[in-house]
Amino acid sequence: MLSEKIINLVRDALNLSGDPASHRVVVAMSGGVDSSVAAGLVKMAGFETIGITLQLYDHGEAISKKGACCAGQDIHDARRVCDKLGIAHYVLDYESKFREAVIDEFVDSYMAGETPIPCVTCNQTVKFADLLAQSKELGADCLVTGHYVESRLRAKSNHHYDMLTPVDMARDQSYFLFATTQDQLDFLRFPLARLSKEETREIADTLGLDIAQKPDSQDICFVPEGNYADLIKKMRPDAEQAGEIVHVDGRELGEHDGIVNFTIGQRRGLGVSDNAPLYVTKLDPASATVYVGPREALKRDTIVLKGLNWISDVQLDGFDSKRLIYVKLRSTRPARPGRLIQHDGEIVVKLEEADYGISAGQACVIYEQQGIGAKVMGGGFIARTSILDD
Repeated sequence: MLSEKIINLVRDALNLSGDPASHRVVVAMSGGVDSSVAAGLVKMAGFETIGITLQLYDHGEAISKKGACCAGQDIHDARRVCDKLGIAHYVLDYESKFREAVIDEFVDSYMAGETPIPCVTCNQTVKFADLLAQSKELGADCLVTGHYVESRLRAKSNHHYDMLTPVDMARDQSYFLFATTQDQLDFLRFPLARLSKEETREIADTLGLDIAQKPDSQDICFVPEGNYADLIKKMRPDAEQAGEIVHVDGRELGEHDGIVNFTIGQRRGLGVSDNAPLYVTKLDPASATVYVGPREALKRDTIVLKGLNWISDVQLDGFDSKRLIYVKLRSTRPARPGRLIQHDGEIVVKLEEADYGISAGQACVIYEQQGIGAKVMGGGFIARTSILDD
């Protein structure tokens, strides 16, 4: 049996007044440990619980590929968990939508010399737009996911919620959820925010779920074995356009068979050599040129954002450019200090200290502070970078 402390934690996270049994809650279930435990917690807390799993890509491929979100085995696992918990379970076919909104955009972004984050796009479109709308059609009071972030009702609230980093910062997923709109955030709930991954697995054991020790997914679900280039070449044969590899000092060092084989900051597998280690510093799709240089050539301290999503109650208009903010440029690294500047109609982040290997297409997520309980102010995709040392 789950402790009363855990049950109260879940009820606090869902923040639905009155008898839990009077509230219908939809849980997005991938078949993994986190979403399965989220469903179990909602059920044990007394809410009417419905599990929904999205079939996002070819079911035939999915059956033969484990360890990726929403694969065939994972759909089967989600169904078994729902049977164990005694809750309804539905599988929705979103393959066409997923291909159009996520896979095609992923390929287009790589073809443009960017390094995209399809998980952000998936959350932004299929999961937190289409699935959320489906949940409302089912009469749900909220949509629950197994993400490690916290949603908290604002003090003196107008019924809007803030997004904050979780207790287990090693599992923090706010980087992938920055594009969540205010309307979406107000309907979403995250009951794992106050739990560590170890506690989540222990709860899975307590609930008798045989996926308790199931490994976390590692690959992007639609990219077998993590080979992005093969997928892109299959979908866009013109991706194999040959071009030159040029040193930042102007020297031609060799040739390549497609810029999709390279990413900013890449060091290995360049096919050329020099007197010092070389890194990919720039990709030019128009001329199919790959630029390389020393690590110092990757240095950037100024980031121009596109597709900004702002969810803070601090007004963006007139934002104090002297105010210190914290930005996360990679999901696995701590947020670092910077300033937010509006210049010529663009949103610009100026880092306090330059970073290396920042790529267009990646996310820049903005926080009020660092560490546990840090409030997410918003974020955007990186359009371009530069070095503007004072």
